[in-house]
Amino acid sequence: MSLQRKQIVSSALSKHLSLSPEAPLGDLGGYDIKSLYLNILKSSGKRSPSKESEEVMKWISFAEIFPVDSSACFDALNGLNEVLALNSVLLGNGLTPSEADIIVFSVIHSSVIGLSHLEMEKLVHVMRWMDYIQSKVDFGKLFEKVLLKKDAFEFQLQGIKVDNKSEIDTNAKKTVENTKNKEKLEVDSSMKKSDAGNKSTGKKESAQEKKKPSETEAGEKDKEVSVSLLNLQVGLIRKAWKHPSADSLLVEEIDIGVAKLRQVVSGLAKFCSPDDLTNRRVVLITNVKPGKLRDVMSEGLVLCASNEDHTVVEPLLPPEGAKVGERVSFLGIDGKPEDVLNPKKKQLEKITPYLFTDDKGVATFKGIPFMTSGGPCTSSIPKASIK
Repeated sequence: MSLQRKQIVSSALSKHLSLSPEAPLGDLGGYDIKSLYLNILKSSGKRSPSKESEEVMKWISFAEIFPVDSSACFDALNGLNEVLALNSVLLGNGLTPSEADIIVFSVIHSSVIGLSHLEMEKLVHVMRWMDYIQSKVDFGKLFEKVLLKKDAFEFQLQGIKVDNKSEIDTNAKKTVENTKNKEKLEVDSSMKKSDAGNKSTGKKESAQEKKKPSETEAGEKDKEVSVSLLNLQVGLIRKAWKHPSADSLLVEEIDIGVAKLRQVVSGLAKFCSPDDLTNRRVVLITNVKPGKLRDVMSEGLVLCASNEDHTVVEPLLPPEGAKVGERVSFLGIDGKPEDVLNPKKKQLEKITPYLFTDDKGVATFKGIPFMTSGGPCTSSIPKASIK
């Protein structure tokens, strides 16, 4: 992370905790955000509850890996937008911004300021949250007001010349007249053919009745593409060997923290040797339906990153600090995974288009990192698809 970002985070946290911004912390270049936060917290004499502290650390990881690239940055902000659709603040009682809110706000602020008006409109929950943070915390002149661009745009609309306004009013009148004429024609038609009118009304009611289930179906569709349906666990490959009857396949025995090892068949033979995979950590989907691949039973799916032309493929890599068997989590996304994914519903096929690595190689779902107790899962392939 750049020194400038660290300085901004330091100043913002100091203001939030009512500390002097000049409080000595030494050379900020030697800090990451986590150590910076802990030192400032120590100086304030404040201690977070253990559970809240864990959540703060997750958001700190999000801030640490927040991308610089504009397209990847928007994807990450879009993921944050989904989290904030259900919450007024990231952590806390729903009213008071937490240290996590201040840290994330500080890191993303400059990126949000650089967005186009159209992009801001797509991130309505992020924009409201940032406006709320600035209304609750006196940052002084540290940050530009986020909604200035929107206000300026609205001001320009309010300053439209009278001639244009007259033109708009004229068009509006024409629209009203056209609408009235259309309604008159419909009434006349209805009077001539009352039976046809009744049928038409029946069709409209039927269409409205159909619309309600479609809205419900849309909600179910959103649920179906949630990554929470997948049981993603950190695994450790204990042994790997070539598939006995398929040159493109490898077989692995994977430890997920229970007595029995999982046997998994993967299409990695063209990209990795058995020795490359032995003792390697991987991210494993453990609730896919077991089945045989070329007569060899497979009880899971190793998630891999791939470049655009699929000439480079490698398994995602959980950090060393991650515990074998722990579930991979996603900030702001809760939910119980399916016991077994239903192949007929094609749940996995609906989720994988939203899995990709960002410009730093961090694995994400809609821009939200794959998180473990040791940090995010990564790949050496940036901007890769994940399957």
